[in-house]
Amino acid sequence: MSIDLVQTLSELVAIPSVNPMGRPLSGPEYLEYRVTEWLQKWFEAHKLPWQRQTVEPKRDNIVARLDGDPLPEHGGKVLLFEAHQDTVPVDGMTIPPWDPQVRDGKLYGRGSCDIKGGMAAMLGAVARLAKERPAGRPTVIMACTVNEEHGYSGAVKLTELWGEGVKSIVPRRPDAAVIAEPTSLNVVVAHKGALRWNLRTHGRAAHSSQPHLGENAVYKMARVLLALETYARDELAGFPEHELCGRATLSVGTISGGISVNTVPDLCNIEIDRRLLPGEDGRTALAHLKNYLVARLGEQYPLEHEEPWMWGATLSHDTNKGLAEQLAALARRHVGKSDIIGVPFGTDASKISSSGVPSVVFGPGSIAQAHTCDEWLPINELEQASEILFQLACQG
Repeated sequence: MSIDLVQTLSELVAIPSVNPMGRPLSGPEYLEYRVTEWLQKWFEAHKLPWQRQTVEPKRDNIVARLDGDPLPEHGGKVLLFEAHQDTVPVDGMTIPPWDPQVRDGKLYGRGSCDIKGGMAAMLGAVARLAKERPAGRPTVIMACTVNEEHGYSGAVKLTELWGEGVKSIVPRRPDAAVIAEPTSLNVVVAHKGALRWNLRTHGRAAHSSQPHLGENAVYKMARVLLALETYARDELAGFPEHELCGRATLSVGTISGGISVNTVPDLCNIEIDRRLLPGEDGRTALAHLKNYLVARLGEQYPLEHEEPWMWGATLSHDTNKGLAEQLAALARRHVGKSDIIGVPFGTDASKISSSGVPSVVFGPGSIAQAHTCDEWLPINELEQASEILFQLACQG
């Protein structure tokens, strides 16, 4: 059974699956459970066995299997297609986020580009493989995971399905994996990882009419911020660049402190994002920054670094060269150009690759349209991506 890719993507976009991103929010638009239900019905309609894997309440990975020829136990390969179900929030969008619209060769709506378009392309390839059953095809595992946008916990949980002694729908560790993200049909073989944590300064509260009786935590943080700005601009510039991913970076994304304007604040908190290059160790990077701040501000300037809440792994191009060249060659055949590249953003590929599966990142759409106020996907790339993925599987 072949599928209408535009219709499939429209149906996926119309189902909200917003990741709350750690915010204490609730409502029907949050979490992935309704997309998971849709996928389960889709797999059943295409007569594909499936398995759900709970990660958190209302947040299930769902995995389906299309047997290959030959089967894995008879020497056949296992190919993993993976796409995440969640989207970022819709704050500030200038289009209806869940009312997919098609115009000028584009499909608009939250998730159209990141990454329900890539998911639809993979579903199209799987549906065609199920219909045509080409000889020599691998067993294809279609995995749709949760919580990619805020911690990769779905991808981490997914890798348990091919752990030693685990009974699951996945017959064994896959031989290769393609992870859906908007890459403009280029093939990503390397990307940065994200190390994220909270840093706090402490003070002493007092009435704002007598600030000298208190100790202002916000003023303290101001000095920290200036030191971090210098570190990001000057110190990291001295680090070796990665041939595909460029420079290591640091950014402060949020700041909060104080309870009222007439109270000297006794606490200030910032969130730090440190992008790691392939080959960098997160704990070494964190220790380097801590030592820098001590040297810059002095040991008598106490800072509280929380344990990082994200240790985003990097993707290295050490093990995926053959898969990347095969996929890029297919893409060039269909669209004329496809480069093998590195990117600064993180993906589920880092977690899957860390489990021993050669992994690349590939999909329709540009990262420039992901998370935007008028998110859209070019329909021609949706169709091209599905064809390329189908041909990849046909090559075994």
